[in-house]
Amino acid sequence: MVTNESVDLEMMIRRVLREEGGVSNVVPAEKWRNGVMVLKPGTEGLQEKSWPIETFFHKIVMVRNRLRTLEQQVNASDLPEDVKVKLQGYVSGCYGSLTSFNVLFADETDQFKGSSSD
Repeated sequence: MVTNESVDLEMMIRRVLREEGGVSNVVPAEKWRNGVMVLKPGTEGLQEKSWPIETFFHKIVMVRNRLRTLEQQVNASDLPEDVKVKLQGYVSGCYGSLTSFNVLFADETDQFKGSSSD
C-alpha cells in the first residue's frame, strides 16, 4: 500500500539524488528554448561568441544546485554557530546576485531567491 509518507519520502530521495548528482529536470522558459546567447565585444574587429541558451542555462542550474549543497553542508556541519551564520550569509548573497538569471526559468519555484527556501 502506497501512503502519503512513502510518496513524500520517495520524492525527497529523488530530489536529493538529482541535486547531489547534478541532474536536474529544471527547464528554461519556452521563449528561450532553442535560442542563442551572444556576447558581442565592445571593441571592433573582435569576434563575438555565441552558444545555445540551454548550455548556459544548464550551467546556471548547476551553480544553483551546488550552492544548495554547500548550504546543506554548512547547516549540517559542526562549525560554531557564528561561522555558520556568516557562511549562510555568503550563500544568500550568491543567490541574490544570481536573481538576474530568473528570467530564464520556466517555473518560478526554480528561480533564485535572496535566501534559500529549502
